[in-house]
Amino acid sequence: MKKIIMAVCLASLWGCADSHSLNVTESNITATINSTQSVYIALSKDGSYGKHHYDGSGMMLSQTIQSSLIKRLHNVEIARKPELFPEALKSAQRDGYDYLFYPTIMHWEDRSTEWSAKPDKVTVKIAVIDVETQTEIKSAIVDGTSGIATFGGDHPQDLLPEPVEKFTAQLFN
Repeated sequence: MKKIIMAVCLASLWGCADSHSLNVTESNITATINSTQSVYIALSKDGSYGKHHYDGSGMMLSQTIQSSLIKRLHNVEIARKPELFPEALKSAQRDGYDYLFYPTIMHWEDRSTEWSAKPDKVTVKIAVIDVETQTEIKSAIVDGTSGIATFGGDHPQDLLPEPVEKFTAQLFN
């Protein structure tokens, strides 16, 4: 009986854990960012799932990137409105930024996990562009899935900081 109770307890804890994955593209470019350089973060279009639109999700993604970068850089700015890639690159060039971070929400699903037992899910792409050469120096796909037993506290944006931090850390000396 004790073994059964122990197995049930362990299984319930397994459902509490969030999972993340970070898939970074391999590149022949070995550029690194230093603390004197500047970054323009494009504002992603908001995510949606089915007929549900998640207002502000694009800003949440861009702010997560900014929070990670601001630890290492002094000049980090988020765009005021969503821009297509060519527009974002022109904005970064016009304002003299060294790098463009271009995030895209591919999947954003905020569920009432505690009631439905369906996890929150998020998939985003982050491309880092050298503005002067207009070359992609690195990109990553970030996937996250919440645990089942969230007690109403998790949202897709809560799944982003850890893998985004791992990604941005790779870009510095």
